Amino acid sequence: MAKGKSLFLGLVIGGTVSAIATLLSAPSSGRELRENIKDQSIEWKEMLINLKDDGLRLKKQLEETSKEGIALIKNVTTEMKESIEEWKTAVEPHQENIHEYLAAIESSLKELEEKVSQSQSDE
Repeated sequence: MAKGKSLFLGLVIGGTVSAIATLLSAPSSGRELRENIKDQSIEWKEMLINLKDDGLRLKKQLEETSKEGIALIKNVTTEMKESIEEWKTAVEPHQENIHEYLAAIESSLKELEEKVSQSQSDE
């Protein structure tokens, strides 16, 4: 935040100094110079008000966006937890069957290996 303030302050001071230098170096009468200074000061004032308003709008938008992001993350986290719980409840009853099938496949493979070994030794 300090960098933003420093940059803004630098822009304002630099712009003011350059405007004053331009006005003072331009060939014009005292009345024209005062009018030009008055016009420039009004323009700078309007520009600063616009910059302030833009900054406040940006700040408000960032706050709203971060609040929405937090809410979205909470919703996604909740949905993920619910999905995981649903998956667990769907898989757990079948988990024992899966272990039984794997054990049956393993024993079948062992039987096949034994038969292949016997047939090779018989030949």
